[in-house]
Amino acid sequence: MNAENIRVRFAPSPTGYLHVGGLRTALYNSLFARGHGGTTVLRIEDTDRSRYVEGAAENLIETLAWAGITFDEGPEQGGDFGPYVQSERTALYREHAERLLAEGKAYRCFCTSEELAASRERQVAEKKDPTYDRRCRMLSEEEVAAKMKAGMPHTVRMKVPLVGQMQFRDLVRGDISVHYDVIDDQVLLKSDGYPTYHLANVVDDHHMEITHVIRGEEWLPSTAKHRLLYEMFGWDPPQFAHLPLLLNPDRSKLSKRQGDVAVEDYRTKGYLPEALVNFVALLGWNPGGDRELFTLEELQEEFSLERVGKAGAVFDIEKLQWFNTQYLRALPPEKLAEICEPWMREAGFDTIDRERTQAVATALSSYLTLPSDITTHIELFTQDAVTLDEESREITAAPESQQVFQRFIEVAETQEPWKGEEIKTMVKTIQKDTGVKGKKLFMPLRLAMTGQQHGPDLGMIAELLGRETVIERIRRRIL
Repeated sequence: MNAENIRVRFAPSPTGYLHVGGLRTALYNSLFARGHGGTTVLRIEDTDRSRYVEGAAENLIETLAWAGITFDEGPEQGGDFGPYVQSERTALYREHAERLLAEGKAYRCFCTSEELAASRERQVAEKKDPTYDRRCRMLSEEEVAAKMKAGMPHTVRMKVPLVGQMQFRDLVRGDISVHYDVIDDQVLLKSDGYPTYHLANVVDDHHMEITHVIRGEEWLPSTAKHRLLYEMFGWDPPQFAHLPLLLNPDRSKLSKRQGDVAVEDYRTKGYLPEALVNFVALLGWNPGGDRELFTLEELQEEFSLERVGKAGAVFDIEKLQWFNTQYLRALPPEKLAEICEPWMREAGFDTIDRERTQAVATALSSYLTLPSDITTHIELFTQDAVTLDEESREITAAPESQQVFQRFIEVAETQEPWKGEEIKTMVKTIQKDTGVKGKKLFMPLRLAMTGQQHGPDLGMIAELLGRETVIERIRRRIL
């Protein structure tokens, strides 16, 4: 494999959001090319004008950039093989359709949508697979000329051989054989003059010198048509690799009916790009061994198509949450605070003091799956008074607890400095003075300060709450 010549492309349609499956396809293309020193191309396939969404292409590009996936060539970067937007290349597709017509490898189809629908209904009633019945393939040159002269709308269809088979090798699935009698005479050029995906895809991949087509399994049935087009044009085809489906936990195809499928949905909820990319990379690719956490650079070094499996990969949201937890905990304090700040303010926390904001976010980081989770745990820093349930009130009312509270206030009023480590040393002094230790010492203090039986380091919490707040909260528990 000549690494310098490897060229891959990610070719989304601007019909809406970036699906997580699309993110994985873009990622695998990028990892494969980067790992071999190749070139990545972004091409916008916008020829289906009925589904075109204004601004979708820009949103796709921005979302991919957020995920850390960049391209060497594309609408923004330019390159030697542009334009990289298909609607700007329509003359090229028409030229190639005319070439196939001239060579007898395609034909004009004048069937109306009503005629095609009636034909499909008839075939379904006869318990046959609905395909085009090729009626226009039988038209004479004179009949075609007459219909053209009359200005009848028409499409251009490829003329699939009636016998024989197409054989090719897929880099993920191995040897594949498809009989021509199950391949439809695919429309290549629509009546509006725009190409279908099939024609534009093949023409562009050839002219952009794409060497490897890495795409989702849903395109596998179309590959025989694409390979046939390469043969018709006399071109060498690229190598194909079809990635396994993404599945819901019930093994059905991943869909919005069972949960979020748009990358921007996860982004809005506060999932980190590093966590989402790491998670998605493992949906179908097995690095070998037990390791799960990879940076994008490490993925580029480790990734190989040989380790991409055929079986569908389950999109396990709990696993994604685990990844996000790991990456949140690893963030430096300033970055963690920056991410959590909108939710901290929403919960009533004053974020003006940057140092304290970072310290609070760090103290609560072990409880976060998403940045929004901080709104639940930050209450101990925003509430005026701690509320205890019956069990907690019984613990704080115990004689040993009352003894600890009394001594804590006496020592705390003169404790200098009021810092986490010094506060923990102070608590040890209270243990010696009262003889109360272990759970009976720490539990009532934690409950009085935070209202919770478990939580971050007690010294850190006391420092962040401040001396006056801590003393006031403990004083409230003295009977």
